[in-house]
Amino acid sequence: MRYVFSGVVLDTDRYELRRDGEPVHVEPQVFAVLIVLAEHRHRVVHKTELLDEVWGDRFVSESALTSRIKAARQAVGDDGTAQRVIRTVHGRGYQLIAEVIEEAGEPAPSSLPEAPSLDQEIRFCTTGDGHRLAYATIGDGPPLVRAAHWITHLDYDWHSPVWRHWLEGLARSRMLVRYDERGCGLSDHDVEEWSLDAFVHDLERVVDALGLERFPLLGLSQGGPVAMTYADRHPERVSHLLLVGTYARGRVRRARSDEERREALLHIEMARVGWGRDDPTFRRFFTSSFIPDAPAELWDAFAELIRRTTSAENAAHQIETWSHVDVTDVARRLDVPTLILHARGDLRVPFDQALELGALIKGSRVVPLDSANHLLRADEPAWAQLLAEIDTFLAADGA
Repeated sequence: MRYVFSGVVLDTDRYELRRDGEPVHVEPQVFAVLIVLAEHRHRVVHKTELLDEVWGDRFVSESALTSRIKAARQAVGDDGTAQRVIRTVHGRGYQLIAEVIEEAGEPAPSSLPEAPSLDQEIRFCTTGDGHRLAYATIGDGPPLVRAAHWITHLDYDWHSPVWRHWLEGLARSRMLVRYDERGCGLSDHDVEEWSLDAFVHDLERVVDALGLERFPLLGLSQGGPVAMTYADRHPERVSHLLLVGTYARGRVRRARSDEERREALLHIEMARVGWGRDDPTFRRFFTSSFIPDAPAELWDAFAELIRRTTSAENAAHQIETWSHVDVTDVARRLDVPTLILHARGDLRVPFDQALELGALIKGSRVVPLDSANHLLRADEPAWAQLLAEIDTFLAADGA
């Protein structure tokens, strides 16, 4: 369903909010508040009703609701004093008072590519510390679980040339399970704990919610340490381990000089200052290490993706957390069939990190990919090689 009001488009099917044609990123609870107000726009929605609709049986204070209402007003361009769009009825609740036009049958005014060719189901579970975690399944067949990493959005990934081919390729003959990392995408953005343990516990919640007993586990980029730690803690559940463009030690932990340590800290500060800004200087800083060998339109697509996935502060928290990760002891203990795939020219995570993992994980196999991209493009030979290697690896033991 699409709701159009006062220059704002609220698309509930795409989990998308646009104002004056431009995307507006809001955290999941703010989006949910807007949906409830739009659906019940002909009346005042009581505070308790909003709390129930958005947070369910979780205990949340009224101050949390007030902050989400304030964010919703900012998102739709309401300054909050004139109450042009969202009206506060003191002692009762809130009402959407702008004229709303339902346009369920018309295509959204957007340059997004066509809808996904595979059916996707998005669901939610709750983390151990009480936050909402969004997870999704696509495709049919035996499961393949992808440990979460940043720069993802379960819905928008389908419309991004950065991720779409990854989803279609990995779900060709399998049920691909993926989820948005805490602080990213459709998962709660307002979180307090950023740690490897928290990320591993989130993975545990997702596979338990789906009732998965044994499955191959994919760790891409920051998802690698999560996947390795989960496999170490739950060896009976992980049949195969796939590690792509990842590492055992984060940037700070593997720094060998003051210069490398300063560079690692610079990435954190650049995220805090420039993440998501429409400034080519900041955009090139991040994009140049993720997909340096890509045309300008893919660089623009990546810039749009990072704006949609998380906030600058959350991006800084994530980079800082992963920079200090060290799972070398975990890797030494692993006893699971492991395939390590890594681009030779990867600027984000140097190829020597794959060699280090290969030396740490007994029985593992390292496959170099002929690419300079941390995130492989759909049209490069290395992408077809990656899919073929994964298929062969998982088919060998009927995984």
